[in-house]
Amino acid sequence: MPQASPVVMKAVGYTQAGEIGRADALLDLQLPVPVPGEHDLRVKVAAVSVNPVDAKVRKSRAPQPGVPEVLGWDAVGVVDAVGAAVKDFAAGDRVFYAGAINRPGTNSEYHLVDARLVGRAPTHSSDAQAAALPLTAITAWELLFDRLGVQRGGGAGQRLLIIGGGGGVGSILIQLARQLTELTVIATASRAETQAWCRELGAHQVIDHSRPLAPQLAAGGAPQVELIAALTQTDEHWAGLIEAAAPQGRIALIDDPKKPLDVMALKRKSLSLHWELMFTRSLYQTADMAAQGALLSQVARLVDQGRLRTTLAQSLSPINAANLHKAHALIETGRAVGKLVLVGF
Repeated sequence: MPQASPVVMKAVGYTQAGEIGRADALLDLQLPVPVPGEHDLRVKVAAVSVNPVDAKVRKSRAPQPGVPEVLGWDAVGVVDAVGAAVKDFAAGDRVFYAGAINRPGTNSEYHLVDARLVGRAPTHSSDAQAAALPLTAITAWELLFDRLGVQRGGGAGQRLLIIGGGGGVGSILIQLARQLTELTVIATASRAETQAWCRELGAHQVIDHSRPLAPQLAAGGAPQVELIAALTQTDEHWAGLIEAAAPQGRIALIDDPKKPLDVMALKRKSLSLHWELMFTRSLYQTADMAAQGALLSQVARLVDQGRLRTTLAQSLSPINAANLHKAHALIETGRAVGKLVLVGF
């Protein structure tokens, strides 16, 4: 007979929002094992990764009284139970996903996720390698194909400038653009190690975003670019991005600018501005929510074919408050290369 599921589980969370330097910034917890809703999978979590959004939420989102906030969105694990309306998954399936920002996070032994957001994990990847991928892969995919409007196999003769190519999203975006489009990919990175990383992932050209962009682009033969993915410090680069953008170009961004952006500056060149937030579909339960699960399954196939590589750079074990504290502190330096993953409870 199958063993009954436990009634309590290990988790990591917090009871008061604040800076990572606080002794209680992240706490080891014991919480009830959740019960799946009709569209849910319950996943026994094997590995999680840490993203900038984890730190942002920890600093700003106050938990409900008496209910600890559990962070974490990326996860890989094995389905433990399924809701009544789930048709495409069963107990025992190995899956990966990035979840929803308005539900408890993946830093727990068991986690509930809407099945429409889930893909089957890459067959030939370890738990750590697979956990590094979902949030950044979804963000990069939606930015490239949905927001910037590039067609699969298209983009010949066009250039894509990626601001912050060495980060988690940039690392996947470089690969997707090289593998699935004909775009010329120009990435930015300010340190020798991140510049080398971008080249290794396939960028045609790498320039330094700590220096003016336009002269570097001109020196490389591309004074203006049709497409821009602004992944970090968009407000600091804003004037340079507009200068670098070709007339009728597109700019897509994912970060949270600290200063207002002057959208009137876009008018002269008829530039368009696009936001990408991978949580939008799950927040609003959009009709195309299942597109995220479908694209993750495509990502898994590309990984298994050797066309995409994991962006895992470092792993820690086990998943506990002490190691998550280290991960959050590193993420907040802004100097992480690739993804940091925690494995096993």
